[in-house]
Amino acid sequence: MNLAPRLCFALLMTASAAAFAAGTADSVQVVDPYVRLIPPGAKATAAFMTLKNNGNADATLVKAESAAAKSVELHSHVDKGGVMEMRQVSAIDIKAKGETALQPGSYHIMMIDPVAMKEGDKVTLTLRFADGSSKQVEAPVKKPQAASMSMPMMDHSQMH
Repeated sequence: MNLAPRLCFALLMTASAAAFAAGTADSVQVVDPYVRLIPPGAKATAAFMTLKNNGNADATLVKAESAAAKSVELHSHVDKGGVMEMRQVSAIDIKAKGETALQPGSYHIMMIDPVAMKEGDKVTLTLRFADGSSKQVEAPVKKPQAASMSMPMMDHSQMH
């Protein structure tokens, strides 16, 4: 029995799957990423950016990771009877040829129990997509902007 055709087929399928997986992450452009500077001892901060999908298929961000925090989660704010509440979400969609903003008061990457950071530090984030592809992002640590300061800081002491 000749195994060469089967081996070639298996290699072709593996290469095709890897090319497809890389394509989804490669089609998403990360614009203006940053991590919000927090006071020493604070229990959480957030990373913000705009995700632009230049591809022809929708993309879905399903996870973010960073060594700069004990736990990293995808979050959004929802209006519950006139009160804005933060909730963990399982995914963030980026439509084909569209964009999704991760910004204060909306979608964001929550970093719980972060390491000590100072303005200008760089934080490495790994964005993981539904198809298994991933993209690394270097996000500078920045002081909150005046517009962001109008948003009250949320109490994260009850998060676990």
